[in-house]
Amino acid sequence: MPELSVNMIEDEFEFLPVPSSLSSRPGFEPEISERIERSDQIINRPFLPLRDVVLFPQMVMPLFIGRQRSLAAIEAARAKGESLVVATQRDTEVLDPAADDLFSIGTEMEIGRVLRMPDDSTSIWVQGQSRAEILGFTQWDPYVRVNVRLIEEPDGWEANTEALMRSILSQFEGISELNTSIPDDAFTFAYNIDEPGWLADFIASTLNTSVLERQKLLEMVNPMERLHRVNALLAKELDVLQLENEIHSQVQQEVDKAHREHFLREQMRVIQGELGEMDVFSQELHELQEVIDKRPFPPDVRVKAEKELSRLRAMPPMSPEVGIIQSYLDWLLHLPWGERSEDKLDVLHAAEVLDNEHYGLERVKDRILEYMAVRQIAPDSLRSPILCFIGPPGTGKTSIGRSIANALGREFVRMSLGGVRDEAAIRGHRRTYIGALPGRIIQAMRNVGTCNPVMMLDEIDKLTQDFHGDPASALLEVLDPEQNGSFNDHYLDVDYDLSQVMFITTANYLDGIPHALLDRMEVIEFSGYLEEEKLGISRQFLLPKQLAEHGIDKYPITVPDEGILTLIRQYTREAGVRNLEREIANVCRKLARAVAEKRPFPPTITAEQVRELLGPPRFTEDLLPDEDEVGIVVGAAWTMAGGTLLFIEVNLMPGKGSLQLTGQLGEVMQESAHAALTYTRSQAEALGIDPSRFETTDIHIHLPEGAVPKDGPSAGVALTTALISAFTERKVRRDIAVTGEITLRGRVLPVGGIREKALAARRAGAHTFIMPRKNENDLELIPDELRQGLKIVLVDRITEVLPLLLVTPPMPKMVKKRPLRQPPIIPPPPA
Repeated sequence: MPELSVNMIEDEFEFLPVPSSLSSRPGFEPEISERIERSDQIINRPFLPLRDVVLFPQMVMPLFIGRQRSLAAIEAARAKGESLVVATQRDTEVLDPAADDLFSIGTEMEIGRVLRMPDDSTSIWVQGQSRAEILGFTQWDPYVRVNVRLIEEPDGWEANTEALMRSILSQFEGISELNTSIPDDAFTFAYNIDEPGWLADFIASTLNTSVLERQKLLEMVNPMERLHRVNALLAKELDVLQLENEIHSQVQQEVDKAHREHFLREQMRVIQGELGEMDVFSQELHELQEVIDKRPFPPDVRVKAEKELSRLRAMPPMSPEVGIIQSYLDWLLHLPWGERSEDKLDVLHAAEVLDNEHYGLERVKDRILEYMAVRQIAPDSLRSPILCFIGPPGTGKTSIGRSIANALGREFVRMSLGGVRDEAAIRGHRRTYIGALPGRIIQAMRNVGTCNPVMMLDEIDKLTQDFHGDPASALLEVLDPEQNGSFNDHYLDVDYDLSQVMFITTANYLDGIPHALLDRMEVIEFSGYLEEEKLGISRQFLLPKQLAEHGIDKYPITVPDEGILTLIRQYTREAGVRNLEREIANVCRKLARAVAEKRPFPPTITAEQVRELLGPPRFTEDLLPDEDEVGIVVGAAWTMAGGTLLFIEVNLMPGKGSLQLTGQLGEVMQESAHAALTYTRSQAEALGIDPSRFETTDIHIHLPEGAVPKDGPSAGVALTTALISAFTERKVRRDIAVTGEITLRGRVLPVGGIREKALAARRAGAHTFIMPRKNENDLELIPDELRQGLKIVLVDRITEVLPLLLVTPPMPKMVKKRPLRQPPIIPPPPA
């Protein structure tokens, strides 16, 4: 007969899974000889409460009895030859259930064997007989007795009974094959049941359903209703078992594959051991040990590497931690720990290399040559400098870094910091994160292979910060000579020496660099190239390079200075030479096309040829006015693209004394205009101006090219001169340019960009340039050959400027206690 494992609880005791024989009446022999004949269906019987189990009619199962009241009920039933009634508790936590704690539908059962257990409990085998409805409790002590009405099951088959039973048997067969807890012969037993109610009860007792669901089935008297419910439960259980089996199969396949791989690897290891060879994992361990033994690591690094390698040896090759440790050791062991390139300290050779690769930039070259000279004399007493190149784009900041590395004989590595916003990009990620890597500093050191490269940190002013951290703060340790000897990357977790690295940073503006970071660097400013410098760069570097790249260097093509200057003045306007190189390339492309099409091309690219090849000029040159005029002064200004001229115009009109400023002037320039007007009004009598005119005259100051923003204090002297010219109706010299800040007392203060302004005036054709005396030191930045033909006048006060700029009619005598001082005139150097 089939056996079932049933988990049952009676009273407060939990019934352990016990195999029981599912039996029909002939195989089950109760101690009472015969079932009592019932003439009246309402009977009085001893009662047992059950927990976590429902007993169905015809089913056989064991019960474990331990409480005295329950034992007394069994003894009374055996003594009187009576059957018992059982019912399930509603709440399994109740230890002494009352009438309201029990379901009203239970089962009449008969007692089979009674066994005494070693733990003093009693085990009985019972078989359900029929459903019973509890009508009332007639006795509680010494045991419980109840009045019940036995429920007879209706007979008769319906039209779909057989089809429903076949469906149930088919599904039960599938469940019995998938569920290992169901005995093998359970389906055979169910197949031989020919009563619909008995089949439903039998299958319900084998399914892993809740007690509440089983109680509902017990309370269903109609067999067809129970069959439908059991059919639905079987369908649900079959779906769950099929999905579970599918998942189990997938997992089993993966496990089998892993076991197979492990088995094969073990076989390979044994075979390789017999052949005297090592498996791949052991070979990798051996190679790592060789690297640790041979290379000169610092003591703390060697200890760390040995510790990680010991951990790696203790792990199975298929462990996921193996890859993490191998990656860490790979980074740790292959960094340059002491490997350095030999410095070339020949100062003359370095100067030649720098001059051959870059035009101008004398201050940068001098700083590098000074460093090399000190290293040559005292090789161990000087730290590597940390330089910061500040200047507009295209002025050679990045390319000079590679030239410095070539001059020193060191490796060069460049790292762009533009847009970096995560501190981990500098200091690395900790190894607790999946996919962790060292920071970009350590990655660059590994790629370059030496511990003393020239490392360029490009665009350091464009670092950003957010919730990931502040990368600029992380650079404080990198760029501090006192700290970078023990730089700690989060991934390596050991100190790394960066003190031998020559760091060079570049930026376009100082404003974007934090003060603490800027304080650690030596700032070298890159000003925009002068027109003469651009001409030299084009002649020495850009033109030969583009002719060679376009394949026309073997043709007799020459570009005189006039053609290059036309490109500089009329087709580009920049501080660097990037756009100039593009325009030279544009000319070369057009010549290359003419060569490819076998058309004639001009062998000499003059200014006219440039215009024919590139079309109309994009920019106009700064030209002086055609004649001297009243109220128009030539000023000078500094821009990112170099120096330029400003033409300041003043018009006077009858009105109420208002001042109108146009030309997109900034706040500082507007304040200079108000200061110039105040000075003019305060010196009206000395200048021969009727003071009442200021109350009846509207003043309009305009700077042409209104689409271009203008700001700064350097136009103060020019504004004052233009106002005085307009009020005194004296013309202003058109061939003299002027710059300088004005005060309310008429003093001329220093300004910036003197070199660019002076050369812009010379380029436009001015023969005299007036500037503040306190800017005299800036004249050293202008080479003598570029000052030829330009007279420079130094002034301290506006009263020194007016006699030079204003022409007839002669200026009235000024009412001043202090006589006018003749300004010094610096003659141009001899040609």
